[in-house]
Amino acid sequence: MTAENRRFLLPPIINRILTLLTEQGFAAYVVGGAVRDLLLGKAPGDFDVATSARPESVISILEPAGFTVVGELGQNFGVVVVHRDSQMVEIATFRGEAYGGDAHKPEQVWYCDDLEADLSRRDFTVNAMAYNDEDGLCDLFGGQEDLARGVVRAVGEPLRRFEEDALRILRLYRFAARFGFVIDEATEAAAKQLAAHLDCVSVERIEEELNKLLSAPKPGAYLEPEVLAFVLPELPPDDLSEAREIIDALPAGAEEVTTRWAALLLPLGEDGTRKALKRLKCSNAVIDGVSTLVKEKAPRTPALSLQAKRLLGKYDLHTVQQLTALWSALQPERKDEFTALQKEAETLTAQSACCRVSQLAVNGRDLMAAGVAPGPGLRRALEALLEEVITGRLPNEKAELLAFAAKFSAS
Repeated sequence: MTAENRRFLLPPIINRILTLLTEQGFAAYVVGGAVRDLLLGKAPGDFDVATSARPESVISILEPAGFTVVGELGQNFGVVVVHRDSQMVEIATFRGEAYGGDAHKPEQVWYCDDLEADLSRRDFTVNAMAYNDEDGLCDLFGGQEDLARGVVRAVGEPLRRFEEDALRILRLYRFAARFGFVIDEATEAAAKQLAAHLDCVSVERIEEELNKLLSAPKPGAYLEPEVLAFVLPELPPDDLSEAREIIDALPAGAEEVTTRWAALLLPLGEDGTRKALKRLKCSNAVIDGVSTLVKEKAPRTPALSLQAKRLLGKYDLHTVQQLTALWSALQPERKDEFTALQKEAETLTAQSACCRVSQLAVNGRDLMAAGVAPGPGLRRALEALLEEVITGRLPNEKAELLAFAAKFSAS
């Protein structure tokens, strides 16, 4: 086993788990993304442990030490989830896998006592490293060097890795985009060759990976046409080049992914966008949010305050912020205009300015009490009042609104 004398500061709960398992004669390591992030100088989001101990041994060792078992995937995967001090840790038994017709779920899983066999089944070299304080860094496939070079490369034979699990094709581009790495030539060639196998992966998993990819800092270059053809067949390949630039110009992060989806699907129009996202089984909130951004066109010459009020009359502030960001990316020469429009919307929201019928100083009951007949005319009167207020022709004050409504209903 190739190991390097590197030392990392692990959380106390992880050290405790490793110690308890090794004291009973089992091998135990932190594995996967946590090791990668430690080498990159980043704080891992979570820590996974791999061990030679079988699940029943893990439970019998950790429960008496104060850990609560909150989940167990049992014989199929050999994963035990434990909880202590408000932290959850997954502990997986070293295992090998064999895949059959399902390109995501292994047909056979077996336990083994060998760390190398466990690491060899993982997707990419940067995710196939292990660490504990006694052995240091265990890097059997050149993951540390690939991290230093900024390369995402499959463990072993790329075709075999993607045949085992086609979802790894999307994970390849997602990881590369997340870190701004290049993709190993042989690995990318295999991904493109087997991209059609993505039809065996559930649309829910595909949507999850696409969301993560679009959340990356600059994902444009990683939106590979030969792969997207199988996961977003609705999208015209000729429109992808422009979409990449627009997406990269938009704010990054999971909270901004709706805007990036809109930039990607803009050529499909509102109806096509809804159909594509529905096929991917996106939530109704996502479908509505993206479709709204796709259908709403940028004003040609925004009258700042009035345009901001009209937008806030239809959408919440966050949606207006998304729209102005999208319009700025689509028309960078007008970015200053749209930035000013966004700031005006933020100011109006902070001032609780009247932009909707519900914000008027009168309501339907007030108008009926003043003699306005119920029915469609009442709604028209309220909308007329709102128009007078947002254009500045009338203050949002009850007495003046009621006087205007009496004249409007009499006309």
